[in-house]
Amino acid sequence: MRTFGILALAASLTTTSAQALQGFNYGSIFSNNAPITGGDYERLFNTAKQLTGTSGGFTSARLFTTIQAGTPNSPTEAIAAADATQTKLLLGIFLSSTDEVFNNELTALRSAISQYGQRLVNLVVGISVGSEDLYRISPTGILNKSNPGEGPDAVVRRINAVRQALAGTVLSGTPIGHVDTWTAYVNSSNAAVITACDFIGVDAYPYFQNTQANSIDNGESLFFDAYDATVAVAQGKPVWITETGWPVSGPTENQAVPSTQNAETYWDRVGCRVFGNVNTFWYTLQDASPDTPSPSFGVVGSTLSNTPLYDLSCPQGSSSSSSSAGSSTPSSDAASSAAGASNPPPDRGTSATATPAPGGPGSNGGSSGSTPVENTVPPTVQTVMTYVTVTTCPVTVTSGSETKTSMTTSTVSVTSTHANTLLTVASPPSGPSPSSTPGACPASLAGDFEFPHLIVPVDKNQPDTALGTSYDGLVSPTVSSLFNFDFPASLAGRTCSLVFLFPTREKLQTSNYTLSGTGGLNFERLPLDQPADSATTFNNQPKANDTVGTIPDLQAGNNYVIGSGICFAGLRVGYKVSATGSLALDYFQDYNPEPIGLYISVC
Repeated sequence: MRTFGILALAASLTTTSAQALQGFNYGSIFSNNAPITGGDYERLFNTAKQLTGTSGGFTSARLFTTIQAGTPNSPTEAIAAADATQTKLLLGIFLSSTDEVFNNELTALRSAISQYGQRLVNLVVGISVGSEDLYRISPTGILNKSNPGEGPDAVVRRINAVRQALAGTVLSGTPIGHVDTWTAYVNSSNAAVITACDFIGVDAYPYFQNTQANSIDNGESLFFDAYDATVAVAQGKPVWITETGWPVSGPTENQAVPSTQNAETYWDRVGCRVFGNVNTFWYTLQDASPDTPSPSFGVVGSTLSNTPLYDLSCPQGSSSSSSSAGSSTPSSDAASSAAGASNPPPDRGTSATATPAPGGPGSNGGSSGSTPVENTVPPTVQTVMTYVTVTTCPVTVTSGSETKTSMTTSTVSVTSTHANTLLTVASPPSGPSPSSTPGACPASLAGDFEFPHLIVPVDKNQPDTALGTSYDGLVSPTVSSLFNFDFPASLAGRTCSLVFLFPTREKLQTSNYTLSGTGGLNFERLPLDQPADSATTFNNQPKANDTVGTIPDLQAGNNYVIGSGICFAGLRVGYKVSATGSLALDYFQDYNPEPIGLYISVC
């Protein structure tokens, strides 16, 4: 049995279990785009409080916007419904759009304060400024064709603007936070957002982790690994569970099968351990009104009813079924996720019910390239921060009449001690050879693979300038690019190959590149404890201490195995790519439908 530390911060969230928030997520429009009115919200909130099997515990609601659908900047009618039903509110401020939309959010918030006054103090438990904005601006978000996002500086600026708007009002002491994905939170370049928050909100959906062993039997361990690791990077701030759930219907995602039985199992194993202990907003009460999305997560069907689609009573002995739940610690007998690299899922269609579209990442085999000769590096044993790839999360936010949706794949961290064998140092032969040889993984994305979670260029002509995060791999006689990869702990004992995929331009559909000059690419590994971040410059970049391999003459239409060895399980590892000769290359890193760029192939 493995004990999770999810409630280690319970004391920082609550003094007694009765104070932890327990609610559902609510959009601003129905699945047919009709606005949800005050009367609708009132019926939804009352239904949540009266759900059979829940003992009246669902008395809170998370909103994605403060603007009433169908209006430019009027306060959401959910506030009046919450006032009438005494439902606690986590208000949402939509960010990833124009200044005008954000200013409309502030106008709606100020109008609500003016309209409801002191009554808001007992209703509003927090304000979430943005949702997955950092993810949408990341390379993964761009690849998934997500909606416009915001960088960390912009998010912090918006958070400060909301604080300023609340200053001197009845909500001046209200906690302000942000909701985003694991990849965003574990990326050190986004640490300023966590610093600016009073709490952070995280979403987790093992169902969407479709490149790993994500059956319902592993759902519990996937979720708690993610939450515990988020707490580890939260700077001591409370971590609220802002979305999680299991669908009752829809497509199968790898091993994850939607059904009422599996939704009930996930509720029992995850929900019942966090309800009453950690502020939790389940996804969702109802998403099938009037049309049923695919997948559908609602605990009630298309007809609003106090009778759920499955049993919501918690098993005897679970945290939420015990009067002393605040002192209990959840544990799991579920096995950790089996090996499987995480690939970004597709974006989904717009829907008020935040339901994702089916599908998965594409892959293509590689053509012949150069395969290096391996020289083994001795193993080392060390205590490290483990980065585990987890969860794809659906989110819908509506501002006025506009609904925006996105999907995420994320990475979390936990601490472990293990033996680790480094990727082998390699030197390529002078001529072409097969793209896969014994001891090396295929130079393709046909199997498990890892994509870079950070790309940062450095320029010796601007030695003290931080060029920041890039979506492109950029190399030239003066510019190199640094790539960070997060190796899941589940890859322990497996073989990993650093591969560079370089198709001909006519094969690309969603990417492109420019290539000039002659020469090749040199690949070096950064020190294990010194990956790059968005503040890395040419002068402060970590000194590369291992040459992994080279491509002496880069030619389009070739895929290359650069170096192979036992995976860096549980580590974040940085690589530096530099040009040789007069070569200059600028390409958009893209995995689908035709992959291009630097990846880790796993076998």
